[in-house]
Amino acid sequence: MAYSTPEQLSFPPVAGHTLRADFEGGALSSDLGVLLLRGMDRQIGLTARLAAAIHATRHPSYIDHSLRDLLAQRIYQSASGSADGNDANSLRRDPLFKLGVERPPLAPEQDLASAPTFSRLEHSVDRKDLYRLTQALVAHFVASYPEPPAAIVLDLDHTDDPTHGQQEFAFYNHYYKNYCYLPLLIFEGLSGALVTACLRPGTRPPGAENAMLLVRLLAALRRHWPRTPILVRGDSPFATPEVIEVLAHRHLIDCVFGLAGNPVLLRHAAPVIQEARCLHQQRTALAHAHHVRPPASRRLYAEFAYAAASWAQPWRVILKAEVMAAGDNPRFVVTSLEAPTPQRVYEELYCARGNCENNIKAVKCDLHSDRTSATTFLANALRFLLSCAAYVLHHALRTQTLHQTALAQAQPSTVILTLFKVATQVKQSKDRILLHLPSSCPVKALLHRVTALLSLVPLPGVNTS
Repeated sequence: MAYSTPEQLSFPPVAGHTLRADFEGGALSSDLGVLLLRGMDRQIGLTARLAAAIHATRHPSYIDHSLRDLLAQRIYQSASGSADGNDANSLRRDPLFKLGVERPPLAPEQDLASAPTFSRLEHSVDRKDLYRLTQALVAHFVASYPEPPAAIVLDLDHTDDPTHGQQEFAFYNHYYKNYCYLPLLIFEGLSGALVTACLRPGTRPPGAENAMLLVRLLAALRRHWPRTPILVRGDSPFATPEVIEVLAHRHLIDCVFGLAGNPVLLRHAAPVIQEARCLHQQRTALAHAHHVRPPASRRLYAEFAYAAASWAQPWRVILKAEVMAAGDNPRFVVTSLEAPTPQRVYEELYCARGNCENNIKAVKCDLHSDRTSATTFLANALRFLLSCAAYVLHHALRTQTLHQTALAQAQPSTVILTLFKVATQVKQSKDRILLHLPSSCPVKALLHRVTALLSLVPLPGVNTS
């Protein structure tokens, strides 16, 4: 009989002891978070809803992995920090990932899907599937409210997704100075929940495109919430006549959009800017006279009616006239709101859209929505939507199980490193699967809390319709 020495790793001695490591640990994993994602998914029904939106064309005799299992595996991978579909080649045998997709963890014949399987899935979807997926995200957003909300805020924003190959519809964008896609993401501004998203070509979107998307989204929301006030909020690319006309005469719908400066607006703003400049100079001189630090800036707010040549009617424009040591910094906002003061419209309503940037950062940087390297646009669009679905799981986990904890406002990357990446040993007997976690686990109490909440199916108060 041939004997072999197990492969070992050598380390410097510690306290007079030799130090060696081998690969004989058995069924170990560092992805405990997959089970937390599975628990949340069971409560909110996300992957089942998304799977129902895709009309599968696969022949039943060739199916080893159901569509729902494929989506769950891919979304859980992204939500656990694995950026690429290629990671499935190593994670398909991970015992905790197999448990997450509800398969026996130690059975080799129950391995999960590999990267080629995901590649075939990505290239099998068509435009109708992708449209139904965006609708499914909207339906999930609506279902997350047990009753109509008192008000919602729709934050609209585009972000660049740089491309480095010959992907379809990747165009040069002068603003971002590179070839890219320019996906649209829509978040609920008060809660940070994702409403829907779509991948789009790298060109600047025309006003008619944004208006068409808003018409469909608002119609879907109004079917469920006919009396809920809606505020639509965005930067200057959305302040187009098509978008404003869509929102102009709709009941209980208002807008706040940034407005790019032009000579006409600057003429309206000139007296207020001059007044702010004089006040800033006076306060700076007074500070120098008393040998104290001069003020960084001086702001004044004003409003006036303005109608661009392409607008059907004048609208209320808010001016922030800011003067700094570096020069003047005027900003303009157009709104249909009549009651709030100019300062409140700008500081409390418009500037609050900055939280949308943090949500986009989470989708792009933490959940890797920018891994759009497939050759076809439709395949990249599916990858993008699955990363957005990973954000939906993280947001639900954070708001429904991690509230009033240190991770209540944490980004997905922080949740992954703190709560998900826990070493776990998996043991399976005839009727039981046992997971051994480290005795010194620093998040032991938090895991007790989260798993107790996730054991409730469905979560009380959540509309799963």
